[in-house]
Parts: sequence; C-alpha cells; structure tokens
Amino acid sequence: MDAMAHHIRIRPFNTRDTYPEQNLDNDLAQAVVAGGVVYLRGQIGQDLDTRESVGIGDVEAQAEKAMANIAMLLDEAGSSLQDVVKVTVYLVDIRYREPVYRVMGRWLKGVHPVSTGLVVSALARPEWLVEIDATAVLSEPGSPA
Repeated sequence: MDAMAHHIRIRPFNTRDTYPEQNLDNDLAQAVVAGGVVYLRGQIGQDLDTRESVGIGDVEAQAEKAMANIAMLLDEAGSSLQDVVKVTVYLVDIRYREPVYRVMGRWLKGVHPVSTGLVVSALARPEWLVEIDATAVLSEPGSPA
C-alpha cells in the first residue's frame, strides 16, 4: 500500500515561490494530516493566499493573523481550535510575550493545550516578529467545531 495515501498535504508549495529573495527549493505544505494528527507549519503575520506580510511592526496584529491562519488551516484539515493539543511560540523579543499570549489566549480560551515559548534571534523574514506552531487532532465526528 502507498504510504503517501495515509498523508493529506494541505496547501502544498515550494519555497522558490514563497521566498523568491532566498535561494531555496523546498517542497513543503501548510499542514499535513497523518495518523489522526494535524501538523501545521509555523504561522506568522502573512496572508496565506496573497503571501503578503500583515501587521508590519505590530506584534499583536501578526499574532492575530497567525491564529486566524491556524484556525483556517485546521478547518481545512477537518479539525478546529478546540482540537489543538500543542502550541509552540517563537518571539524575536521577550517583550512581545504578554501581547502575543493575550491574543493566543483569546483564540484558545478553554482549550488547555500544552505550550512552549521560545525567544529566538530571528525568523525567516526580518519583518516577522512572532511565529506560532500548532498541532491538533482530527475532530470527532459530530463534535462542535
């Protein structure tokens, strides 16, 4: 049996298109569903359809867009924010922790995922201030989204 049949790749792309200024050639996806788990690519303040960065200089706006992307991708994968089990937050400045976690907390109210937070020296583009990585399980049939 084909192992690929057990994996659903959502919004596949190549880094040549998403990072034209960088010399890259990687085949990736925004989400992969495998074994009942939804693995999301780290989300940033970027419109997934236009690839435009949003919220330049505004970490809260970037966090809002990242969480909106996460909600949209989970929905496309057959999951929801209620099914998130783990989040990892990458910040380029520790001072962004409270505003980002306030935004994330509103989106994940009552969900209680495990969480890891890191401060890093940079993300893939200099205008990106926060990246949020989420893992979820597929929604149970008939459960509220």
